[in-house]
Amino acid sequence: MTLIQNDFCADVVAPFAGVASEPEIYIADEAPQDFFAREALLDAAFGPARFEKTAERLREGRLPAEGLAVVMKHEALLMGTLRLWHVDAGGADALMLGPLAIAKPYRSRGFGRRMMAEALFRAFAAGHRAVLLVGDAPYYEAFGFSRRVTRGLTLPGPVDEARFLGLELATGALQGAQGLVRATGRLEPARLREAA
Repeated sequence: MTLIQNDFCADVVAPFAGVASEPEIYIADEAPQDFFAREALLDAAFGPARFEKTAERLREGRLPAEGLAVVMKHEALLMGTLRLWHVDAGGADALMLGPLAIAKPYRSRGFGRRMMAEALFRAFAAGHRAVLLVGDAPYYEAFGFSRRVTRGLTLPGPVDEARFLGLELATGALQGAQGLVRATGRLEPARLREAA
């Protein structure tokens, strides 16, 4: 993967530096055949409570942003997943990141950071201006995420405010953003049928 210098790139490159690379491990676009392995990985990482989380309200019944659902594989084995979703962040177009999960045998080896760097680069290259997430601040602050840019925003359910973070890929992208974060991504085909 090649990173291009930009407004946020220094924050992305710093945690990525020094991460070991293994030739049989690679990041690719998520494919339909990854569905069952991805769901099993998410179940193992987060358990059934993952469906009760507030961030899930912004994902259910929606498709991830095009080109921004990625998997990490070790040969043919799915070992990591990360998706980004279209949202309206109080009047500003943004993406919601999550969930990010790495299979247990591969954790604490920098693979999550590799996936984050790839996803943020793809989002920037596609012209997206801001990314939101709910997650562990010390981990995500290394990529430039902060609570500062989400202070005027609320999520559709309870959340620990210290974990509600944002990153401006373009300076000022969330300036003046106020109010509820709403899902705006494409509906899943089944939801389209229900709507009809």
